[in-house]
Amino acid sequence: MRCLGIESTAHTFGAAVMEDEAGGKAAASGTRNTGGVSASHEPQGGSESTDAERSVRDEEVLSSEKDMYEPDEGGIHPREAAEHHYAKSLDVYSNALRQAGIEVEELDCIAFSQGPGMPPSLDVGAVVARSLALKHNLPIYGVNHILGHIEIGRLMTDTEDPVVLYVSGGNSQVVSYAGGRYRVFGETLDIAAGNALDKLARTLGIPHPGGPEIERLAKEGEELLELSYVVKGMDFSFSGLLTEAQRMYEKGDVRKEDLCLSFQEHMYAMLVEATERAMAHLDRDEVLLTGGVAANGRLREMLETMAGERGGEAFLVPSEYATDNAAMIAWQGINRARNEEPDRISGTEIMSEWRPEEVKVTWR
Repeated sequence: MRCLGIESTAHTFGAAVMEDEAGGKAAASGTRNTGGVSASHEPQGGSESTDAERSVRDEEVLSSEKDMYEPDEGGIHPREAAEHHYAKSLDVYSNALRQAGIEVEELDCIAFSQGPGMPPSLDVGAVVARSLALKHNLPIYGVNHILGHIEIGRLMTDTEDPVVLYVSGGNSQVVSYAGGRYRVFGETLDIAAGNALDKLARTLGIPHPGGPEIERLAKEGEELLELSYVVKGMDFSFSGLLTEAQRMYEKGDVRKEDLCLSFQEHMYAMLVEATERAMAHLDRDEVLLTGGVAANGRLREMLETMAGERGGEAFLVPSEYATDNAAMIAWQGINRARNEEPDRISGTEIMSEWRPEEVKVTWR
């Protein structure tokens, strides 16, 4: 089965083709989308893929292309991000098919990020996916973006039943599979980790995305400053931490490097503590780190240390699949196609606040 995935939840527009030898309902029955009824009959700044984007699982990832919107200043501007996606969608999609070495007629289905995410950005991916599905008579599957991150992590690391720490620009959650669904056992009470990093970066004069530069500066830090630390059960809060860090910097009495070091250490310690509590609660010895912030080396190190001290193991999604990418959407499309009938076009409206526990898991 070959699935084209379309990713457009925030600043990245991506397209990828994944192939899996196992069949699914859509492929086995010859089901195709007929306009509302089911009938039988990510390198930054460009669209060129790196070898790393295609090398982790060559037998499954045939291509993974993306182009990222970069604001002139500040954070993501939703309207500008959507305009970027519209402008780049044809090139990214065409490059994905070319890199995969296939024609659109050789696809078995199409999947797209249906939510959660920024509505203007989500709309672009949905329109592209619907248009291709209707034009080429292909089954279409709306995919939960968070589950895409989780399932690509499970695929690439071979973890079996982990507690998942999912950290990105828009979400920060501790998730695990239980009772036929992915349940959220802990999450941010205010802003997501990636959002907090970007807000601090703007205060420090660092362009978007700010996480990588904050990580680099943190490595040069020497003094650990005292900042807010809030963990409530398996939930956590970053707004107080961010406000304190911003005020310290604006007063001008701290080194930028020390502030980045301290911000990272406090934030990641909160995340790891909440994750460890979930592991104890669920009696799990595996933890999976995924999402855009999962590319941070210090967070990866801290999670590995925690898991090792518990006699467990940390599984870290490869960095090229940590940030938003379309391969995870294509893979989740295959998961759905194996076990579910295609969506009706009328059922592919975007869901910007779609939570993972709202999805019935049919593929496990």
